[in-house]
Amino acid sequence: MFQIPRAPLFLGLAGLLPFLVGALVANGLLNANMGDPAQGGYPLVTAKDGLGMLVLYGTVILSFMSGVLWGFATKAEGTFATRGYVLSVIPALWAFFSGGGAQTSTLFSLMIGFVGLLALDYYFYRQNLTPPWWMRLRILLTSIVVICLGVGALA
Repeated sequence: MFQIPRAPLFLGLAGLLPFLVGALVANGLLNANMGDPAQGGYPLVTAKDGLGMLVLYGTVILSFMSGVLWGFATKAEGTFATRGYVLSVIPALWAFFSGGGAQTSTLFSLMIGFVGLLALDYYFYRQNLTPPWWMRLRILLTSIVVICLGVGALA
């Protein structure tokens, strides 16, 4: 009854790939070089690229999830409809105002944003505006996202 359908599960897991790659690159565990540095070669990917990837993709996904919450709010009626719309824009605003600083502080801010998003997901779930399997998927994906952002922030 609460089993996650295959399509959302696989697409959700695929959406984790940039987070995983960003965390690996940020820690120097995944890199590529063009030629020998001793002979004038240069790295194609650096740890800073991994941090940038995490910041950019984290911002995009947090904003995307605002749109998902907006969609849930469209199912609400009465006073919760207005409240749902207001709550649904918070993750996008958080993502927007989290940027601009040092990458490490932005990653920590995004971590807070994703944990807050999970709380909002639960709120919409409790209002019966999400599919019954929603929280199982969101807990899985959010856990991995927060770990990846944390690994990047501590790199």
